[in-house]
Amino acid sequence: MRLQAQAGWVIGWVVVRSLALYRALFPPESPWAGSLLQFDGCRADGVIKPGDTLIEASSGNTGIAIALMAAIKGYKCIITLSEKMSLEKEQILHALGARVVRTPAGVPIDSPDSIISVAKRLRNEIPRSFILDQYTNPANPAAHEFGTAEEIWHQTQGKVDAVISGAGTGGTVTGIAKGMKKHNPDVFLVGVDPVGSILAIPERLNETKGEYKVEGIGYDFLPDVLDQTAPDLWVKTTDKDSFKLARRLVREEGLLCGGSAGATVAALVQFMEQRPEFNKEEKLIVLILADGLRNYLTKFADDNWMKQNGYAVDAGA
Repeated sequence: MRLQAQAGWVIGWVVVRSLALYRALFPPESPWAGSLLQFDGCRADGVIKPGDTLIEASSGNTGIAIALMAAIKGYKCIITLSEKMSLEKEQILHALGARVVRTPAGVPIDSPDSIISVAKRLRNEIPRSFILDQYTNPANPAAHEFGTAEEIWHQTQGKVDAVISGAGTGGTVTGIAKGMKKHNPDVFLVGVDPVGSILAIPERLNETKGEYKVEGIGYDFLPDVLDQTAPDLWVKTTDKDSFKLARRLVREEGLLCGGSAGATVAALVQFMEQRPEFNKEEKLIVLILADGLRNYLTKFADDNWMKQNGYAVDAGA
């Protein structure tokens, strides 16, 4: 029995599938389009020139997008990456010619050892180096307001009722919310934030503190590009549910999704429980399934890793 049939909802599967496959190649939380806009804007202004160095603090996806551009254009690239993030991401970055600087996991964002602090230090030390800065650059949410939101609107022919998206920098959910509301103020936006992160509102949702293993969503600080009021509802998700549902997406739907995609589906389940008026056959709900499985072959995709970290491995998942 297929995943959506078991859960008892209709999610416009053709639309969601097409978006999911596209986003597996160009994950929105990177954001690929945002990186292009940020980068090309600097080039057009004459700020960044051939031979310069691009630096970015990243959980992996934005870093990969920037490293890809640097490889194509012949720029140098340095990505600061927390030790929490998968080895696969580092390997891809190295393959693209980027230098990877690992930083300790779990340190506060204002620590001199955080990914952002280390990126800034490198920028100060290396002549002709620039940080595109997905955390503060308004081109990040703008890419999703004028790009991703328009894509969703046109693919659904304006029939979308709700959009569910994870939040890392928050650029994706903020931009999509603004773009969707321009077309139809009644489109309902759901932001997904892992337990242990502090992005959600109201603040009581963030009372449970601690580390989380899902990558690409959640932070211990509020990025400037995030508008916490953009989503109509915030939903908190656990690693257990995120990894379980990500594995089911792979096994039952053939979607090679990352853990944050599992978190998005877990949020969908909660959303249906909290807002039953959307749990109807005529409702069309779009899920942004960011990130791909190949970044996590040694993590949640591996049965031994799941068992070592205390997660059950179902025979069919």
